[in-house]
Amino acid sequence: MPHSPIAGTDTQLQNLIDRSLQGDTAAHDELLHHACDRLLRLTRKMFHSYPKLRRWEQTDDVFQNSLVRLHRALAKVEVQSVRQFFNLAAAQVRWELLDLVKHHFGPEGNGANHHTDGQPGDDAGGALHVAEGEPNSLEGWTEFHLQVEKLSQEEQEIINLVFYDGLSQEEAAKLMGLSFRTFKRRWQAVKWKLTEALRSDG
Repeated sequence: MPHSPIAGTDTQLQNLIDRSLQGDTAAHDELLHHACDRLLRLTRKMFHSYPKLRRWEQTDDVFQNSLVRLHRALAKVEVQSVRQFFNLAAAQVRWELLDLVKHHFGPEGNGANHHTDGQPGDDAGGALHVAEGEPNSLEGWTEFHLQVEKLSQEEQEIINLVFYDGLSQEEAAKLMGLSFRTFKRRWQAVKWKLTEALRSDG
């Protein structure tokens, strides 16, 4: 029977975190290696939300830059749990994408005044699509990530684990030590808060 992310991969990550806390410097590199697949999925999910940026940046470039950010953050922050590690990882990718938008679509950016015909395809050759209820424009996604930055620490963690890290609500509730009913209620409240914030700024 396959292990869930919480029972399998995250147990391995916790072992690496424990080693790093004991002074094993090589554990930093091993942490990145074991988290690579999960971070790559997270980066691709977020990057596909920025169809305009696909013209200027490759997913692997964003991924590598995010890993550099995470490596630096691990050197500065004493991560003690898988829960803390994935919150840190989600923040690094979010900040990398916001920096890319600023770089390419700011006043001096290459893409600021560039027109692109059509919609780029995804990795499977089909048209990119956005899930129901999510922003459907570069500006909308940029504002979404900025609004996430304004949430409380607990609210950010809920968004990080479900939206950025791709955990199910059951897995996220377990990682946070909450009942599923309590987590679901807080998840709905955070989604409503973000929706209202985006409407008021729209």
